[in-house]
Amino acid sequence: MSPRRSALAAQATRVAVIEETVNRASVEGLNGVSIGELAEGLGMSKAGVVGPFGSKEALQLAALDRAIEIFRHEIWDPAAGAEPGLARLKSISDLWLGYLGRGVLPGGCFLTQSACEFDGRPGPVKDAVVQALSRWHSVLEAEVTTAVAAGDLPDLDPGQVAFELNAIAQGVNQALQLRGDEQAVLRGRRAMRRTLHLD
Repeated sequence: MSPRRSALAAQATRVAVIEETVNRASVEGLNGVSIGELAEGLGMSKAGVVGPFGSKEALQLAALDRAIEIFRHEIWDPAAGAEPGLARLKSISDLWLGYLGRGVLPGGCFLTQSACEFDGRPGPVKDAVVQALSRWHSVLEAEVTTAVAAGDLPDLDPGQVAFELNAIAQGVNQALQLRGDEQAVLRGRRAMRRTLHLD
């Protein structure tokens, strides 16, 4: 095999392992996914699964990065074209709830799952989860600040609004995943609209 084909094959293997890890971890948690189960599911050896990453922790971080990419692709990328401020917040809210309701990942929101799993476990994975969620919180705060400055929202605390939107999304995810609540997305939409003073 030529060096180029070998590199392409190695990259394809890496992508396949990450995708399988993301799907499984959305249900089982990152620590719940075993290298042996991944290897069996992919028809590979354990060494072949962990080899491209060097350690299980490095694989967990790669899977988290991929889950963040999916979240961004589903929510931020399409919302970014909306007018900054209230219009963009409404777009983000609708896309966020749609992402949860469609079950893009089998276990729901990967970041919510990871936040629950690692909130009491110090280390690089927790640090990466905190960083990702803090960035998202900052995005929401910035849009609220823009909306307030434009007069589209009353003089609200941007941090409070971001907190409430996140709490609603997490509640919707849990209601869907834990209880199979068919009304969860609708309830979440009503709650987000109230938070954004759209009703």
